[in-house]
Amino acid sequence: MYRLWSLLKELQGPDYEWVELSHSLNNDSPYWAGIPEGSVELGKTCFDWGDPMLECTIQTFKFPGQFGTHMDFPGHFIKGGATAEAFGAGQCIFPLCVIDVTAKVADCPTYAVTVEDIKAYEEKYGPIPEGAFVALRTDWSKRWPDMAALSGLDAEGGENFPGWSLPALKYIYEERKAAANGHEALDTDASGEAAKAGDLACERYVLSLGKVQIEVLDNLDKVAPAGALLIAAWPRIEGAVGLPCRVYAVTPKK
Repeated sequence: MYRLWSLLKELQGPDYEWVELSHSLNNDSPYWAGIPEGSVELGKTCFDWGDPMLECTIQTFKFPGQFGTHMDFPGHFIKGGATAEAFGAGQCIFPLCVIDVTAKVADCPTYAVTVEDIKAYEEKYGPIPEGAFVALRTDWSKRWPDMAALSGLDAEGGENFPGWSLPALKYIYEERKAAANGHEALDTDASGEAAKAGDLACERYVLSLGKVQIEVLDNLDKVAPAGALLIAAWPRIEGAVGLPCRVYAVTPKK
């Protein structure tokens, strides 16, 4: 038996589970308010059944790169930064570490993960391995697809949602040499952190390193905190600074 085929058979066996980490999308799915209205048009028929040339149907798809569960490439925030074609097939699979701060988010919806949170994770599960994808679990994905709930809008129209802090990101990238990070919220930066900085400083930092991140992840509560793999795939569109992606995990059963 060939080794990779045996490995696949093992991963499809009773000890592992394959978990969808990306949201399903349709024409009513939410996206950032700054993107012009009319930027989404999914599944429009451009060649229909009954055409004498060929009996089939073909659709077109229009969407912003930052739509649904999506990959951000460095060029999204960094002028001249790498775009989608710079990341090859070997950069689609990662060891997955899931930092769970759901209890703290329940008490403080604008919670920003700390270095201490990550060190507490490492005390329990071991050091974050080099090349890991570090995902922040907040259970914010359960608010999908309600844009107001995802934004955490208050009575004054302000946004309130959890996310990363800059020290936490510096720890995983500079100390632990992570390959990428991800989260369930719409942005990298916890809303309070973004307000203090007057910018999405956390996201800018990640992309300035030439790293990638995945936003608006789903189902992190169904993945083991350590020991799983994350696989991400996106279209090979040259020059893209962001693209919706299909993301899933292969996780040991809890």
